[in-house]
Amino acid sequence: MGARELHFQLHPAVHERRLTRDDEVDDLLALLRGHADPAAGTTAEIDAVALAVALASLGDNHLWQDLGLGSRSELSALMRHWFPALVERNVGDMKWKKFLYRQLCVQAEILICKSPSCAVCADQPLCFGPES
Repeated sequence: MGARELHFQLHPAVHERRLTRDDEVDDLLALLRGHADPAAGTTAEIDAVALAVALASLGDNHLWQDLGLGSRSELSALMRHWFPALVERNVGDMKWKKFLYRQLCVQAEILICKSPSCAVCADQPLCFGPES
């Protein structure tokens, strides 16, 4: 699953959104790079995958869709290869985009969840359900 084998088809609107959300991209890049596996590839490859994931996170669809992947399982395999420490932290198998943003909130100590536990939250199906 090397970066050379991945051809991300990011929607053009994603690049336009970066103009107004560059700080957000920087935060996502720092999160991803901080959890990257150095053995997964070169620094340039890790940076390329991290940038693609960060930019795709600005999209409106599921992250796997915004990356142009065929399924969530492909995204999970990508995350396992490049960012295994994040996969380990996603113990409930939260949807990836929600999980990444939740990690940013946790880092910033901004806890805005509707309930103290995901298990009792009314939004649980939005965060953990199937992605189609």
